[in-house]
Amino acid sequence: LSYPFSFHLASSQQLKFTTSDSCDRIKDEFQFLQAQYHSLKLECDKLASEKSEMQRHYIMVSEAAEIVKRLNGICAQVLPYLSQEHQQQVLAAIERAKQVTPPEMNSIIRQQLQAHQLSQLQGLALPMTPLPLGLSQPTLPAVTTSSGLFSLSSLLASQAQLAKEEKSRDGVDSHREEDGDKSD
Repeated sequence: LSYPFSFHLASSQQLKFTTSDSCDRIKDEFQFLQAQYHSLKLECDKLASEKSEMQRHYIMVSEAAEIVKRLNGICAQVLPYLSQEHQQQVLAAIERAKQVTPPEMNSIIRQQLQAHQLSQLQGLALPMTPLPLGLSQPTLPAVTTSSGLFSLSSLLASQAQLAKEEKSRDGVDSHREEDGDKSD
């Protein structure tokens, strides 16, 4: 009688050991799968981010192509009204602009962004009081033919921004003057 009982006890202990090992193996496999899932999820998120960045880049390139078409059309319309010397300068600038490579364009954009950020910082440091008579707002440098069409469009955008800022300053100054008149 003792033999079957001891056999039963021995097989039960062996079964528990096997079950414990199986649980540990399942736990290890689960942790491995979790780690694999996590790395795949990170990779998927990275790919999704790259996809959206590529879509933004594609949209920017499409918009840039549209801007180039429009600027080309404007140049073609204005060109006949220019003097012969200016026509040659514009045509030369257009040809140079066609030769600009993407890395050069990125460098130009970076420089202009830095200059724009610097001008904004300088604008914040200036007091909001009107300039003395005879002094005018700082102006942007003139566009040379070597700077190409991109600089021309950036210059126009900057001048439009300056005009908006000037209008908003004029509105603030006139409100200050009105408030000053009311308090007298």
